Amino acid sequence: MKKLIMVLSLGAMFTGCNNEKTAYVDTTVLIQEYSEMKEVEADFNVRSESLKRELDSAAQAFQQEVVEFRDNMATMSEAERQAAQDELMRKQQMLQQQQQMRSGQLRQEGDVVIDSLITKVKDFVKAYGEENDYTYIFGSNESANIMYAEEGLDITQEILEELNESAGVTKTDAAVTD
Repeated sequence: MKKLIMVLSLGAMFTGCNNEKTAYVDTTVLIQEYSEMKEVEADFNVRSESLKRELDSAAQAFQQEVVEFRDNMATMSEAERQAAQDELMRKQQMLQQQQQMRSGQLRQEGDVVIDSLITKVKDFVKAYGEENDYTYIFGSNESANIMYAEEGLDITQEILEELNESAGVTKTDAAVTD
């Protein structure tokens, strides 16, 4: 009798393990199609273009100074020529430092915002899993973490729709931005 109870207990335990609810999301699609990510990308594209125009303008002004120096070089004394060359080299170094600093700053700001959005998506998926009684929600991406999954286990679109809704974007809004 004890053996029978033990076998039934083990059978119930193994059967209970099979009741786990699992699914997966394509993390690449989730991040790329997330409306807030699209807004951030658009904002950073605008800021990047603005920075490029600003830096290009400064570079053109510097190039104009170089042309003027070359045009006037013949009329300058050796001391004036050396001073002008030194000043141009100093300005060139400052321009390069400014370009590196501003580009790095923009890139760093972008990284911070993107990291925060990724954390927001992860937290949303966790909450979604808890609310919908999932035991596991796996992430898949172009590295193919999930090589095969039974039809119907991909919940990427469901989560994406709810995630965008939580950001205030409806299905029709999302379709318009695509």
